[in-house]
Amino acid sequence: MAQKMNVDIIYIKGVGGEGLKLSFYKALLDNLYDGVYFVDNDRKIIYWNHSAEKVTGYSSNDIVGCHCYGNILNHTDGEGCLLCSGGCPLAKTIKDGCLREAEVYLQHKLGYRIPVSVRISPVRNASDEIIGAVEIFSDNSQKVQLVEQLEQFKELALLDSLTGLGNKRYAEFELSNKMSEVQKIGRPIFGVLFADIDHFKKVNDQYGHDVGDKVLEMVAKTIQNGIIKEGIAFRWGGEEFLAVINTYHKEELVKVAERVRALTEQTVFRSDSNEIRVTISVGATLVEMNDTDEALVKRADKLLYLSKQNGRNKVTSLFDKGLLPGLVGVKSSDER
Repeated sequence: MAQKMNVDIIYIKGVGGEGLKLSFYKALLDNLYDGVYFVDNDRKIIYWNHSAEKVTGYSSNDIVGCHCYGNILNHTDGEGCLLCSGGCPLAKTIKDGCLREAEVYLQHKLGYRIPVSVRISPVRNASDEIIGAVEIFSDNSQKVQLVEQLEQFKELALLDSLTGLGNKRYAEFELSNKMSEVQKIGRPIFGVLFADIDHFKKVNDQYGHDVGDKVLEMVAKTIQNGIIKEGIAFRWGGEEFLAVINTYHKEELVKVAERVRALTEQTVFRSDSNEIRVTISVGATLVEMNDTDEALVKRADKLLYLSKQNGRNKVTSLFDKGLLPGLVGVKSSDER
């Protein structure tokens, strides 16, 4: 007979092998963003938090007391194979005590499937015996939608095959949408960064184009990860990148630009015994109400060129004191 697990008290093995008794604060779990539920050794659900209700549509009254392998949640893998009757990661954890993670699908109360990321841990008593398991799950719908969207972009030739970023065509599409939004709202709402890898030709000449491609990929991911909360990055062409940043505060735009510059400077690509470091020069500017897509990009490109002229590995913005008059005579890349 399985040992009964008290939902109010959990025992966790502590330092020195002695059991550490912890109060199980139901109110705390009920306010977690992720869904959480506990099962005993028979896989009977004994606790179901509020987030689990929100994700699945099932209330605690619907679930508690039921077995997780019953005709309720119906976990399936990506191929649609039922996991509850065989291959259940939760059952495996109860058996061997190992932590597990998986990408599965749960069945919503209304019948449709929900993609979720699950993390499973064993629950032990004061004697270190497994008396059940806890599963934490989070709604993965947005991630799945993003993956599907990226696949669609590939089919539409909107992604750069080397770096995985959107290509110039996608960037122009995004800029056009942003410009339309500016005109609709009646005020500027974004800025752009235009970046170029410094002395990239030397990397190709010294290490070869295969290594050069790896460095390009490294810089692309560094830029995208550096702005992931504020915007989206694109490969404009060659070693040039454009990023659309969702802010109209000049301090914020420069802060983001400096972040990606610094992150790139501190990034290293290792090839055999070589450590390859590169830097980027950046031009940063906010959109203006009378801008066209072309005028905005050309202004950012000119600012980038000034960063190159002033020593590289720099950010130049239109807010730099006394810069505007000197920008008039600077040629953009397509004019140089």
